[in-house]
Amino acid sequence: MLEFKGLTKQFRDTIAVKPATLTIPDGQMVGIIGRSGAGKSTLLRMINRLNEPSGGQMLFHGRDITALKGRELRQWRNECAMVFQQFNLVGRLDVLTNVMSGRLFHHGFISSMAGMFSAKERAFAIRALDRLGMAHVALQQTDTLSGGQMQRVAIARALVQEPRIMLADEPIASLDPLNAKVVMDALRAINQEDGLTVVCNLHTLDTARQYCDRIIGMQDGVIVFDGTAKQLTDKAAREIYGAEAEEAFSEAMTSTTLRPSDKPEAATPRVVN
Repeated sequence: MLEFKGLTKQFRDTIAVKPATLTIPDGQMVGIIGRSGAGKSTLLRMINRLNEPSGGQMLFHGRDITALKGRELRQWRNECAMVFQQFNLVGRLDVLTNVMSGRLFHHGFISSMAGMFSAKERAFAIRALDRLGMAHVALQQTDTLSGGQMQRVAIARALVQEPRIMLADEPIASLDPLNAKVVMDALRAINQEDGLTVVCNLHTLDTARQYCDRIIGMQDGVIVFDGTAKQLTDKAAREIYGAEAEEAFSEAMTSTTLRPSDKPEAATPRVVN
């Protein structure tokens, strides 16, 4: 169980996240929504301490995460795998090497870059790619892939960290609806099949409602909504988004809603045990 107790973040004169108190049970899939600048990414990045909290406390199974330093902090970041909007892959390297970089904590940077991985670890990475329908491009140079394929490689890299929590910061913001659906299907399958807690920032309401067990709405750094998809009425959503409500409701925005004109990729990914 992940607990926030009055967690805050301040950047100079700006309070990005005001005292946040909430509990996320193990195995829950949580979507964080809100307009641009609401504090979504800041809150998410405080979980693995890419953003250092300014105040309050964060606990995981009773362990004070805000107090961790050195190797213990690096271990915690390994346990909180992050999937970024811009993938954060090395384009000139092949797909398998990018995935294997998820084992950095277990090996260290030099041995990882030298490819000093065991056969068991390589097989583990191939299985992670296979779950995302990407095993067939394991030896392909990464920058030759589409955006949707790159995001699936990034998820495979996160999987080989063997995390306890998976964080996703706007994972579908730069994807078309079909690829967005593929990525969200993968995250939900990982949540349901592996029992991993998944916390992701999402921009469109249809995606949050379709995929998340729980939705947290933020406005000006404050958590103003915390409930299920059914409890997130259009009225409540419009109060969260304010002037950006029409954009959040717009089908023209990147989401997982498919239209008749959307065509599948040549290779449809599958997520299996």
